[in-house]
Amino acid sequence: MIDTHSHIATNIEGLDFVVMSGANMADSKNNLILAKNNKKLLAAVGIHPQEIKDDINDLEKLISNGVVAIGECGLEFTDNVDKEKQIIYFKKQIDLAQKYNKALIVHSRKASSETIEILKSYKDLRGVIHCYTGGKKRIKSYLEISDNWYFGIDGNLTYEDGLVEVVKNIPKDRLVLETDSPYLTPVPHRLEPNCPQNIKFIYQKVAEIWEMSFTETEKIIDENAKRLFGIK
Repeated sequence: MIDTHSHIATNIEGLDFVVMSGANMADSKNNLILAKNNKKLLAAVGIHPQEIKDDINDLEKLISNGVVAIGECGLEFTDNVDKEKQIIYFKKQIDLAQKYNKALIVHSRKASSETIEILKSYKDLRGVIHCYTGGKKRIKSYLEISDNWYFGIDGNLTYEDGLVEVVKNIPKDRLVLETDSPYLTPVPHRLEPNCPQNIKFIYQKVAEIWEMSFTETEKIIDENAKRLFGIK
C-alpha cells in the first residue's frame, strides 16, 4: 500500500511508501530530512495556495534527486484571497515540475475550471489532482489534457456516497489513494486524527466498489502510484 499524500510521518508500519506533501518552505525542508532518514518516506516540496507568503523563488533550491513531486500547489478561490498571486505561485511550481521532470500535486478548491484551463496550456506534465472533488463531469476534462493525470481519493470516500459514483467513473489506471493525514479520517476512525495506516480502509472501499479482491486492487493502485511518482 502507498499513501500518496500525507502531512505526518508517523504510523507508517505496513505501508510500502508515504509521499510527504509540502505545504510551505518549512514543511518542504522537513520532508527532505524525513525522506533522508527513512526510505519509506518520499519527499514533495511545494507551497500551498494558503501559504503564498513564502518566497516562491526559494523553492527551487530544495529540489534534489530525493524529491518525487512538486506540491501541493494550486488554487483555492475561497473568500478574500489574492487570486492573481495564487495563479503566479501555481504557474511557477508547474514550471519547476516541468524543468525537473517531477510529478505535480495539485490542490484545487472552488477553482476547478481555472485549474483545468491553466493545466491545458502545458505539455509533457504529469500529476495528481489531490483530494479530487470535481465530480463526474470534470473527470473527462482532466483526462483530455494528457495521459499523465491521476485522481487522488481520500478517506471521505468511506462516508460520502457521491464520491463512490465518482470513483466508478475514474479509469482504474488513473486512481491513486491518499490519507491527507491528519485530515479526512476514514470510517471506522472518522472524527479521530488521521494517519497513513488508515489508507487500508480506503483501499478496502475501492476494492468493494470495483468488486475485486483487496490484493488485485492493491496491485493496480500501487502500480499507478509508482508510475506517477517514478517510484522504483
